[in-house]
Amino acid sequence: MAGDELRDHSSFMRLAISEATRARQLGEVPVGAVVVLGDRVIGRGGNRPISASDPTAHAEINAVRAAASALGNYRLPGTTLYVTIEPCLMCVGAMIHARIGLVVFGAVEPRSGALVSAARAHETPGLNHRLDALGGVLEEECRATMQEFFKARR
Repeated sequence: MAGDELRDHSSFMRLAISEATRARQLGEVPVGAVVVLGDRVIGRGGNRPISASDPTAHAEINAVRAAASALGNYRLPGTTLYVTIEPCLMCVGAMIHARIGLVVFGAVEPRSGALVSAARAHETPGLNHRLDALGGVLEEECRATMQEFFKARR
């Protein structure tokens, strides 16, 4: 990955980490996401399933909803979604339906990650949209955020 590309990805991932911190402050698992079009953030979200009493209120879904609302369109072609942890199957499905172009994630999620870990959902045959995935951006920082949260709960 080129230095400029890594720096660009890192700056947006830091915004996703900020969303994860807000989620943690609400007692949620600290996952954060932002949706970017060009160089502009058009959607932000943190995990909210507990506080919203909504099992679909994952950070990625919340960020995609905000981006779709900002654009007035349920399709988000040409966008990049940054998320601190590898997305689950539900979230990857939503990204495909939204036509996200690239998903950039921080740390892998070995149990339920649906891009490289437990599944490669975005490569399922028959899908009418393909998205690209890039992992490992600020990986240690993203992983530490999760580990600190779960360590404090034990």
